[in-house]
Amino acid sequence: MKKSKAHILIVDDDDRIRDLVKQYLNDFDFLVTTANNAEDAKQKIDIIKFDLIVLDIMMPGQSGLDFTNENKKKIGTPIILLTAKGEATDRVEGLEIGADDYLAKPFEPKELILRIRNILEKTKSKNQKRVVNFSNVNIDLNKLLIIKNNKEFKINNTEKIILEKMINSPGKTCTREEIGKLINLYKERSIDVIITRLRKKIEDDPKNPKYLQTIRGAGYVLWIE
Repeated sequence: MKKSKAHILIVDDDDRIRDLVKQYLNDFDFLVTTANNAEDAKQKIDIIKFDLIVLDIMMPGQSGLDFTNENKKKIGTPIILLTAKGEATDRVEGLEIGADDYLAKPFEPKELILRIRNILEKTKSKNQKRVVNFSNVNIDLNKLLIIKNNKEFKINNTEKIILEKMINSPGKTCTREEIGKLINLYKERSIDVIITRLRKKIEDDPKNPKYLQTIRGAGYVLWIE
């Protein structure tokens, strides 16, 4: 399945800057929608779920700061404030009311791309499942614990990385190569040993696994009821 593009909303009353930023983000394979003021942005937010908003502060009508203060918690979308104001007090004010980052004009387009990617990666991490329950099993990656039939089993960091991948891709086969890259281990036998160890912590009958199964010739899959 093709990975979906991140959808960015650019809000700026300056046509030239808005078009330049749009073109640059398009070149880096982002999906882009534009708005020329806060009201225009609100109308588009009502019908589209954006991954991130690049927002100018100094606009006619509602300012970017007021927009952020009013809408950040409600929409839950990361916001980068883009403005000619570069004083430390302005940056602090923007961050205090909920902006995720602040970039002063003029700016290097590459820096904006890096900041966008950094925020999207952090957002992805926050949205990943860290605790999952199925049948008589509770996996808590925050506490590095698996609880099965009221018994606790500790998991190490290597096991956590594998489980995190599988929990967030339930029903998807993870090849040994993919797992090896995740944990920097490329001996198939060593990966098999780790999976066997995990099965003992997850399965009632590790020799006949119900959840953490082997897909012959492909890899492993975690089935969560």
